[in-house]
Amino acid sequence: MPDIGAPERVPGGVASATAHDSAHKHVSGAAVYIDDIAEPAGLVHLYLGLAERAHARIVAMDLTAVRAAEGVLAVFTAADIPGENDVSPVGRRDDPVFATGTVTFHGQPLFAVAAATRAEARRAARLGRVEYADVPAVLDVAAARAAGAALVCDPLRLARGDAAAALAAAPHRLQGRMEVGGQDHFYLEGQIALAIPGEDGDVTVHSSTQHPSEVQHMVAHVLGLPSNAVTVEVRRMGGAFGGKETQANLFAAVAALAATKLGRAAKLRPDRDDDMVATGKRHDFVIDYDVGFDDDGHVLGVDFTYAARCGNSADLSGPVTDRALFHCDNCYYYPHVHATSEPLRTNTVSNTAFRGFGGPQGMLGAERVIEEIAFALGKDPLEVRQANFYGGPGRDVTPYHQMVADNVAPALVDSLARSANYAARRDAIRAFNRTSRVIRRGIAITPVKFGISFTATHYNQAGALVHVYTDGSVHLNHGGTEMGQGLNTKVAQVVAEAFQIDLRRVKITATSTGKVPNTSATAASSGSDLNGMAAQAAALTIRERLARFAAEKHGVPPEQVAFLPGRVRVGNQEIAFVDLVKQAYMARVQLSATGFYRTPTIHWDRASGKGHPFYYFAYGAAVAEVAIDTLTGEYRVERVDILHEAGNSLNPAIDRGQIEGGFIQGMGWLTTEELWWDGAGRLRTHAPSTYKIPLLSDVPSVFNVRIAEGVANREPTIHRSKAVGEPPFMLAMSVLHALSDAVASVVDYRVCPRLDAPATPERVLAAVTRLRAGA
Repeated sequence: MPDIGAPERVPGGVASATAHDSAHKHVSGAAVYIDDIAEPAGLVHLYLGLAERAHARIVAMDLTAVRAAEGVLAVFTAADIPGENDVSPVGRRDDPVFATGTVTFHGQPLFAVAAATRAEARRAARLGRVEYADVPAVLDVAAARAAGAALVCDPLRLARGDAAAALAAAPHRLQGRMEVGGQDHFYLEGQIALAIPGEDGDVTVHSSTQHPSEVQHMVAHVLGLPSNAVTVEVRRMGGAFGGKETQANLFAAVAALAATKLGRAAKLRPDRDDDMVATGKRHDFVIDYDVGFDDDGHVLGVDFTYAARCGNSADLSGPVTDRALFHCDNCYYYPHVHATSEPLRTNTVSNTAFRGFGGPQGMLGAERVIEEIAFALGKDPLEVRQANFYGGPGRDVTPYHQMVADNVAPALVDSLARSANYAARRDAIRAFNRTSRVIRRGIAITPVKFGISFTATHYNQAGALVHVYTDGSVHLNHGGTEMGQGLNTKVAQVVAEAFQIDLRRVKITATSTGKVPNTSATAASSGSDLNGMAAQAAALTIRERLARFAAEKHGVPPEQVAFLPGRVRVGNQEIAFVDLVKQAYMARVQLSATGFYRTPTIHWDRASGKGHPFYYFAYGAAVAEVAIDTLTGEYRVERVDILHEAGNSLNPAIDRGQIEGGFIQGMGWLTTEELWWDGAGRLRTHAPSTYKIPLLSDVPSVFNVRIAEGVANREPTIHRSKAVGEPPFMLAMSVLHALSDAVASVVDYRVCPRLDAPATPERVLAAVTRLRAGA
């Protein structure tokens, strides 16, 4: 029997577990991606000619055979670019569209071929003849340091207290190094752009990008046009994960160049292999740490150096390595801390944004330190984690001098440890390991504290456009982009809630720089926070106009106008929403509005390493249980329990999907996804045959996921919700530490295994062999 006292809810409104607006289209194949758009008459297909050296001078480039190949219409090089030969997102002019003079990574674009078919363009691109003069290539962190440690950007230094003195005086002290691998985005839909020329030199670009405004500016920059001559449109992406924040610039610029030069629509879509070779990835890091601690496991002082292989250009390596330092604490208070970044230039593809944006690598350093202390003292790592959690006054300041005011990590971890029966399972696992000769089990619980906001403060803004039509339907446009994460659904729910109308009455439309200008990237887990607030502002502007009109028309005070599901109460009468809209239109009330939002309170001074860069923190915790075969290194993740907070969730179904998907993607990064370059700088893991993302069979057979209840955001975010895009990715650290726990059992937990990532079966076996040999 329904609760007649319960408040009415808008169908599909905020907090309802509404399905993703395109879910049925995703599974049926009806969702339209760029390659599904009906091809315009006269469309030309493009393909890139890529460099075959990691570092070399271009002595000569003969494209005669390319131009003569069947179906070829044109060949473009840097000489054909009317504007700037650069798509650098940070203005350093170190990301050429086409290399000239020198090649700085294997797979760098040299030219583009336009042909009648994609197959013809692809075949012709292989016919270029390039003469190189090889130059010594720097391929990894060790080589970069040996060659003088050239940096792609200025490093960051964070400091609080006197780390050197604390280390010197600590009762216990240890040093170590951890190597953390990169990760390919492996989005289902690869990089793609379709450019359509217009009149007066204008061009419209359908781009698979997280940052339409940046693509707009880059295309204009390359073509020598003002930004108002370029319109970029994004209906949806088939995944992105950060790999389409800056990497889409090149493909859009080349497509637009061909379209404007030939006066015909042009499309560029590389093969998966070339996509992986030519686009940036998650940064791999070498983390050096020096930690001092007491008998109870309290960290007294710590010094970190985070060195990253950044690639051949700056791209976003500066903010990525900055964010790694911002998360070198994870959930732990360091009384004295010093941390520096080392963004190293290498002759590999320029690494870029990836879910977590350096935060995951930063947290791994923190968790390794905690693990080292636990093994050194013979304690449960959970006990050491709990001893070092942020606390009240005196234990609530980060290494970058921001106060941690919303610390729910201790409560989340305690709750999860109880619900997952961590203590009893740990005892049972140790008992099992004492008698098992081959199979060893491990368990670990790890927390997550992730800062929410762009650290580039100016990106923390958003705009939206809302129209109400005379039939009561609503048109919604905002600056965020949909990549499968459900952003459009959440923002539509916010608008439906504001008007108190059925979600089905809100039409989601493609993101367009022609509708909402100067947008920020959909990144930093801020999509719902920023665009939801902007859309709500636009909707409330219209609602206030409607309320004012209703009050005046019916002669009642404004406070006697209330929006209810599908209708509006005006005094003692109720009017259908659609009827009020029609009346307002006849009275010439404006039914369209823009909305704008800027995140308050945040600020950051990079020079001093101090500020309040994050609006709030998102928290979670996970327990993972694994089993390893000590003869082969193979393993299974057998059970995972997750407790994650989303504030007042805008959509629990979508948030749960993000938590589950983020965890599995993070697990892939830390276990099976290994990027490998050979001695010539060639990426050898550039296809599903050699690069192993998680399969359905890798999902834990027991996978318990809960969203924490009753933990509203203390900050006035959209409906007091919290971001949930990136934070769950780091929950997978529990798998790495569970594997470490299993490996350590072969020497009765006397030694920290120092298991690097990704912990492939080969690495697990090597660690088991090394520990047994040492014992």
